Amino acid sequence: MAPELGVNFCESHFLISSWNRFDSVTNSSFSMAKLKPIPAPQALLRLVQGNKRFVKNRNTGLLAGHRDSRKLLLKSRGPFAIVLSCSDSRAPSEILFDQGLGDLFIIRVAGNVVAPSLIGSVEFAAATTLARLVVVMGHTECGAIQATFDSIDGKKALPAEHVKDIVERIRPHVQHLAKGKQTPTKRREMLREAVRVNVLASAHHLRHGSRFLEEKVSSGEVLIVGGVYDIETGDVDFFDIPPETEATLFKRATQKTATAKTATTKTATAKKS
Repeated sequence: MAPELGVNFCESHFLISSWNRFDSVTNSSFSMAKLKPIPAPQALLRLVQGNKRFVKNRNTGLLAGHRDSRKLLLKSRGPFAIVLSCSDSRAPSEILFDQGLGDLFIIRVAGNVVAPSLIGSVEFAAATTLARLVVVMGHTECGAIQATFDSIDGKKALPAEHVKDIVERIRPHVQHLAKGKQTPTKRREMLREAVRVNVLASAHHLRHGSRFLEEKVSSGEVLIVGGVYDIETGDVDFFDIPPETEATLFKRATQKTATAKTATTKTATAKKS
């Protein structure tokens, strides 16, 4: 595997200092300690609901524009979730979760792979923001997954030298799926399953490839889940969620639905009267 590129102390000190001055997600200039973190299940529900809005607006052709750019510097809470996702231009997390500037801490890399620098980015976000939810998100029609299977088949050379580093991080987790004769239909299904398997592997690596994150997860302070964005439908399917979190998520979703129905009924009654 290709070695991780390093940054010297002066460079990293400058980057972190700049980040602390200008990014409202850090602990420095705002009284973050006075704010309570949004629990991971509630943060996950926000993403689920945001994705539903995105799908609805996408189907009607009325995608909502972000209206909070002037309020960015006033968002002292910072992001409520951390998203490690693929760098594919068709899968921008802020848009497909219908979130605004400053709501999500986004880390993007081809194939949503996990390497030391990516773990460090998640550690930095978990250490300096109030976000308690980490989402590892892949997507259908992923070019990095396709390149990995092309490499396994030996039918196509990798497009550039350092792409190998990405492919070699994906390959061990998905190569078992390439066994047997493949029809076009079977290959499409294999690629979809490989996206999911790769997300599970990356989420597992985050949980256990960092002592800092492992302790946060073990204590219940941070939750790491997986998700796959469907390019065609716009839906995000979340998985690898602890049962107790799923129960809380379902309960909150049911409560919000009931509240919405009650509000609609009251509005309709008021109009009639």
